[in-house]
Amino acid sequence: MLGAMDLPNSRTEADGSAVIRVLSYNIRSLRDDEEALARVIRACAPDLVFVQEAPIFFRWRKHAARLAAKTDLVVLGGGATAAGPLLLCSLRATVERTEDVLLPRTPGLHRRGFATAVVRIAGARLGVLSAHLSLQAAERTAQAGLLLDRLGSMDTLHAVAAGDLNDEPGGAAFRRLAGPLQDCREVRPWGGDLTWPAHAPRKRIDAVLATPGIEVLGCGVPTGLPGLSPADLAAATDHLPVLAALRVPAAA
Repeated sequence: MLGAMDLPNSRTEADGSAVIRVLSYNIRSLRDDEEALARVIRACAPDLVFVQEAPIFFRWRKHAARLAAKTDLVVLGGGATAAGPLLLCSLRATVERTEDVLLPRTPGLHRRGFATAVVRIAGARLGVLSAHLSLQAAERTAQAGLLLDRLGSMDTLHAVAAGDLNDEPGGAAFRRLAGPLQDCREVRPWGGDLTWPAHAPRKRIDAVLATPGIEVLGCGVPTGLPGLSPADLAAATDHLPVLAALRVPAAA
């Protein structure tokens, strides 16, 4: 396993490929310590943040913009129009297009959706998708299939999907995703493993997943980074974040 300080920083390689940091984080509608949350995100120095449970009600756009400003990022897409998933990015990313997707709703269950975008970072072109899958097993597994379909329709050679899967690695939905996609934590472990609940984690239900052509340089719950404290991780929200460093090849 990589040491806490061994996760590569963002950079552009000589061949035009991009080393990027991506962060997946369920923020529980900003109901906890927002300042601690902002400190965690800043310490992770991400190029892309895949948010779940972003605010979706009164003045939701204002709340998303405030979080972006506190973390030196900008809103890329999602929020209420994607039923909660949100994408943030650094100024390193150039946005090609965005699309918010609402999934079929099962009566009696929460509406779910995907926040998606195609971005360019250095010489790399990348599809990205933030997801929060259902608590109900059958619906969750079906949504995993819809996620794969959506990635396949984005017309990008390389893609990253991340989010709160509400499933552990042995579950049907997780396994459905980790077949065609790389479970980045499994490929190259870094940092911590379990993600929920934040105060005493016992399950890994949050993940970063990447298409096979992307090189995983490290992935896990961030620990030991400058400016990152265990107290902030526990106070920010009820999930721990997942941070990955990835090398994305330059577009042909």
